[in-house]
Amino acid sequence: MDTKNVVIAIILGIIAGWLASWIVGGHGLVQYLISGVLGSFVGSFLLQKAGINLGIRNEIGRDIATATIGAVVVMIIARILS
Repeated sequence: MDTKNVVIAIILGIIAGWLASWIVGGHGLVQYLISGVLGSFVGSFLLQKAGINLGIRNEIGRDIATATIGAVVVMIIARILS
């Protein structure tokens, strides 16, 4: 990955974490970043294993939706474990 891709992944992670915090609750830029970036991996894995296609044609919108779904899962698991 080059620098541009890393920056894009961080920005998408922050957006997804922020959206997930609206659903689950939470605050803080670091929490948004961690939950969003982890959520992108978790969301991709879960949606692929479940065979779910979100039907979103816009690549950025699809990535944000997938990461947000994963971030919600990550935040719920973190709350259960804490």
